[in-house]
Amino acid sequence: MRKTPLLLLLTLSLAGCSVLEGKKIDYKSAGSLPPLEAPPDLVLPSGDGRFAVPEINPKGSATFSAYDRERAGKPQQGSQTLLPQVEKVSIQRAGTQRWMEVHLPAREVWPIVKDFWQEMGFIISLESPESGVMETDWAENRAKIPQDALRGFLGKALDSIYSTAERDKFRTRLETAADGGTEIYISHRGMYEVYEGTQTGGDQGQGRTVWQPRPADPELEAEMLRRLMVRFGVEEARAQSLLAEKDAPPRATLVRGGDAVPGIVVPESFDRAWRRIGLALDRIGFTVEDRDRAAGVYFVRYADPEADTGKDKGLLSKLAFWRGKDKKAQALRYQIRVQGDEARTQLGVYMDDGSPARNETGQRIASLLFEQLK
Repeated sequence: MRKTPLLLLLTLSLAGCSVLEGKKIDYKSAGSLPPLEAPPDLVLPSGDGRFAVPEINPKGSATFSAYDRERAGKPQQGSQTLLPQVEKVSIQRAGTQRWMEVHLPAREVWPIVKDFWQEMGFIISLESPESGVMETDWAENRAKIPQDALRGFLGKALDSIYSTAERDKFRTRLETAADGGTEIYISHRGMYEVYEGTQTGGDQGQGRTVWQPRPADPELEAEMLRRLMVRFGVEEARAQSLLAEKDAPPRATLVRGGDAVPGIVVPESFDRAWRRIGLALDRIGFTVEDRDRAAGVYFVRYADPEADTGKDKGLLSKLAFWRGKDKKAQALRYQIRVQGDEARTQLGVYMDDGSPARNETGQRIASLLFEQLK
């Protein structure tokens, strides 16, 4: 009897380890769903009578043997598949960027992608079918919570008190391919919670926690693409092998310095470069206000955290440590112009008035895009 508590504790510990190894993604949105309200003119769907037992016996009773004989002479109706079977599903890769190509029109892909994110535990915070953009709400990965013996013993009763210091959100962008199919791009954005405290004369002042951005996770984007491929009917092993295939990363050249317009040159066609630039902007976190594909222009807003808003840039200005640093940089509007042909594409960074952004901020924008496109 004395060994029973020890065995119970060991069992709970092993169970917690197995749960941690077998479940890597378990998202729970930080928001809440709106209340479900049925419209007054709701028409109930027609029922399926395939599983209704007919009254073969006039007296009102039925047996399985008689039902089986009666159904034997009738053709069986085809059952609907739970997952759509798509023959042509492929993964394209350039550097750290991956996207999926589906041989279906965008109007058929959109509801499947929306159901996928909701089944993953996310709330859709933005959906624009006209521009092909869908964005989830911030959510935490519950699988990152340590599955210790105490939490496993308490179960779900106190599960709400456990939380992680990280939040994730995903943006999905659909583009129509040249063959009529759909290209699916998934970009990740992350935040983590840090503690800010002040100390004055050895005394601990008031502290608070703030959320700060963290770099995009390409492997997490790849995992979401893999699960989305399974949602389209691709087998697990096939989806894993498609993501494992690596293409040679394209070379990119950063243009900077002198009188040249800050930008990048990539040896790709305009169509492919345009899509990759859009994915890079989503990854970095730029606010894309508008885009004109015919003219090859992205209209974005960017707040340079290292921009010097003051006019005095002398030595005293740099040593003025008493000045507060809480003033946030103003988000300015820029143009990302894309021009190219079937073999070469060049992008440049311009100000909102159309003049070249030959300043530190323009160079920084070009460098951020280069890190994603190289």
